[in-house]
Amino acid sequence: MENIFDVKTAQQYIDRINQLTPETAGKWGKMSVDQMLAHLNVQYEIIYQPEKHPKPGLIAGFMLRNFVKSKVVSQMPYRQSIPTAPIFIMKGNKNFNEEKKRLIGFIQKTQQLGSDAFDGKKSHSFGKLTAQEWNNMLAKHLNHHLTQFGV
Repeated sequence: MENIFDVKTAQQYIDRINQLTPETAGKWGKMSVDQMLAHLNVQYEIIYQPEKHPKPGLIAGFMLRNFVKSKVVSQMPYRQSIPTAPIFIMKGNKNFNEEKKRLIGFIQKTQQLGSDAFDGKKSHSFGKLTAQEWNNMLAKHLNHHLTQFGV
């Protein structure tokens, strides 16, 4: 698994994002490229702007921690067209350039904060995670969707 806290790796993700255009089509799934960027931004909003998204309720939190967490934080890649949580579903058009700029900023901020800032940090849905679990979750989500759009 790539290390998102590494400068070179973060730049490789940014370089891939910079290959996208508003016309880039996905190889699978229903999202447009602008929706995909907004979708990826939700994961970072939950980290950096937690007030923007409500925490899962008691039962949903239990289910997420006990049945979903291991799949999300492992190094096993996501398969194509897997279901997503409702807060990650994007409807309508998004501003491609704004979403792209925000995503690049989030990647840079995460890299600059480094793994120490994430080790033991609480996840919105999964409780405390190790830096490696944060890395796996963020890196494989980015890679999954950038691959979906051919970059």
